Amino acid sequence: MRPLIEQRADPHIHKHEDGSYYFTASVPSYDRLELRRAQSIEALAEATPTTVWRKPESGPFSELIWAPEIHHRQGRWYLYFAAAPSREIRDGLFQHRMYAISNEAADPLTGTWSSPVRIETGIDSFCLDATTFVHQGTLYYVWAQKAPDIPGNSNLYIAPMKTPEAISGPPVCLSVPEFEWETRGFMVNEGPAVLCRHGRIFLTYSASATDENYCMGTLWADANADLLDPASWTKSPTPVFESDPPNSIFGPGHNSFTVAEDDQTDLLVYHARTYTDIEGDPLWDPNRHTYVKPIQWNREGFPVFGKPSDAA
Repeated sequence: MRPLIEQRADPHIHKHEDGSYYFTASVPSYDRLELRRAQSIEALAEATPTTVWRKPESGPFSELIWAPEIHHRQGRWYLYFAAAPSREIRDGLFQHRMYAISNEAADPLTGTWSSPVRIETGIDSFCLDATTFVHQGTLYYVWAQKAPDIPGNSNLYIAPMKTPEAISGPPVCLSVPEFEWETRGFMVNEGPAVLCRHGRIFLTYSASATDENYCMGTLWADANADLLDPASWTKSPTPVFESDPPNSIFGPGHNSFTVAEDDQTDLLVYHARTYTDIEGDPLWDPNRHTYVKPIQWNREGFPVFGKPSDAA
């Protein structure tokens, strides 16, 4: 049950076409974007972090750098992240917006990264946790955002992209916090991640407050369905991954997916804590650690995530 990397929340691991693994995550100080590279998942634990971007002293992206993801799209590297202009809370929420930096170098640890570009969604409100995926030749953007007319902190949205830095259509809402397990502490759907397997698109997400109530849900759609039609998606009425008190693993979530060195075994990457006694806001507790575990598949072709204490 040991973590792969301690004190790294919102973990994202990308396996590149050359076999290298790239790791990024939120750092406890929320002040920078860092990358690690290794030739195996296990080696990421000892890889030296490289800071590729640091927040400025002021401006729209000068505070609370959250949930970075690294993607390689159309010949360039992209780091997607959320940031706020301050730590001020308005109407119960921080003021995050979503950004991307890019790098055309072959080596993202040494190449020059661009200045942040804001990803506009057409809704000017709290938003974060963007991911991208390609399906049947279309690049999609999936993220979490507050809607002015929907109660709660954040819902899940999808849109096609015309470039890796701009969407090309209106946001489509796929999920809102509606079940009891999605509304503990806060009404939250966030941290989407996408896995395309066995003729389906699986979209996992995290729900509720970031303490021991944090857990994962999932949506799925047929691979040939219109992914921009909410009716194409089915939502699990129960969580698929949650706290494991007997083994002292709490609040697992904000996951990503990668594949093992054999290019066959799907892996779940997630963060979790080992205790529940948190002083103050859980966001300022640094001990959300990165874990990795293999995913099993049932006969119907659905993922079985098991328990967070099953980490490799």
